[in-house]
Amino acid sequence: MIGGQEIIILVIVIGVLIFGAKKIPELAKTFGKAKGEFEKGKIEADKELKDFKENQSRPD
Repeated sequence: MIGGQEIIILVIVIGVLIFGAKKIPELAKTFGKAKGEFEKGKIEADKELKDFKENQSRPD
């Protein structure tokens, strides 16, 4: 059975073979930025949902 460590190593080796060693840091940087933007969007969506729920429960 293949464990988590083996899968990570395989992904890295395949990535180097496909993209080349020079592209890996650039891809990692891009992935990190995308993850950060996703987290910002998630936080903003949670905030808007909370505000919406508060406005719905408040009697006018």
